[in-house]
Amino acid sequence: MKKAIAMILAAVMLFALTSFALAEENKVLTIVAWDANTTGYLTAQKEAYEASHPGVTIEYIDVSSQDYDTKVAAMLAGGDTSDIYMVKDIPALLNWYEAGYCLNLNDYMKKANYDVSGFVGMESNYAMNGEQIALPFRSDFEILFYNKDLFDAAGEPYPTNDMSWEEYKAKALKLADPTKDIYGTHYHTWLSTAVNYTVADGVNTLVDGEYSDLAYFYQIIQDLEDAGACMAFSEISAAGLHYSGAFGNGNIAMMPMGYWYVATLISNIKDGSYKVQNWGLASMPTKEDVKAGSTFGNLTGVMINKASANQDLAWDYVAWLCGEEGAKVTASVGNRPAWVSEGVADVMSAIDGFPTDEGSKAALLPTYVAIEIPGTALSSQISSILGEEHTAIMTREITIEEGIANMNERVQELLEK
Repeated sequence: MKKAIAMILAAVMLFALTSFALAEENKVLTIVAWDANTTGYLTAQKEAYEASHPGVTIEYIDVSSQDYDTKVAAMLAGGDTSDIYMVKDIPALLNWYEAGYCLNLNDYMKKANYDVSGFVGMESNYAMNGEQIALPFRSDFEILFYNKDLFDAAGEPYPTNDMSWEEYKAKALKLADPTKDIYGTHYHTWLSTAVNYTVADGVNTLVDGEYSDLAYFYQIIQDLEDAGACMAFSEISAAGLHYSGAFGNGNIAMMPMGYWYVATLISNIKDGSYKVQNWGLASMPTKEDVKAGSTFGNLTGVMINKASANQDLAWDYVAWLCGEEGAKVTASVGNRPAWVSEGVADVMSAIDGFPTDEGSKAALLPTYVAIEIPGTALSSQISSILGEEHTAIMTREITIEEGIANMNERVQELLEK
């Protein structure tokens, strides 16, 4: 009897120890994100990481996209201990950093000898005072869409990944055929699709208060408008024409736009709502002094909360998510990861409906991606000023020279306050 009791006690102790060990292994990683229940790449990332890291469960804390920055600021100020916060925009991240909420990743990156080459310079936008306070995992950079059928009909070679702006302009002029309602290119009404290419040199920015470099791009657009090679800004604005439907109509040869349009294009061609059928991608054109493949874009990143009790695990997830392995998962559901590599390009180009030509696949490998508007305390105000003057220039209310002079004067006054 005593022997049986001893065996039972031993079994109970073993079970208790095993249960304790399992409890130690089962860890929950909390990630604050927006639209967590409707964003496909978040589901894919969670499933892939949990599958490759047994014992770890990811739980998303969903915050509405519209109120994300405001609610997150309140959460962090209230002492929230969620492990990871997704970064929607840089100005908000700057506020978190200044308030002391961001974990400095330098030691983790140094210990892991973490490779940042695949970010092609984008990680620098999340560095403050020598501290890496976040890393990017998604980037929708500007790329050139083109209609292969229109190029074939005109006997014009497709855009290349090392095309100059002058070559681009020449193609747009050649492809345009007003008698058939065909345009050589198309510009949406945003400032970004018109002139933000100036930041692709890694020197110019849109927050420095000097905008003479924008004149080159404004002149190209106005020349193309005057030649009937693209729709006029005022016409697009009056009609409320969306860029997606414009290119989808099949009568536009080229269109600069963010990579996010790929998913829409593929989907709408499949369901028959677009007339365009055969399309391709090319790197954005560059000026002579800018390396081919350079472009601009926006970032989505991840920040580790300094108040997290799971910082080591949080780093493991961030390193995985932002590196090549996580990038392939993000790419597998049609989203553009921040990490640039041949392996990631293979995954992106394998999606059903993506162009099969090598040039389009190569366009997925930018050599440099500048941030569209760097995060500063004055970024939103500067954006408003530039947007106002942009509209005045594009509607021809003022000349290019007058508009740029206004930009310089108004932003300088703001910077000097």
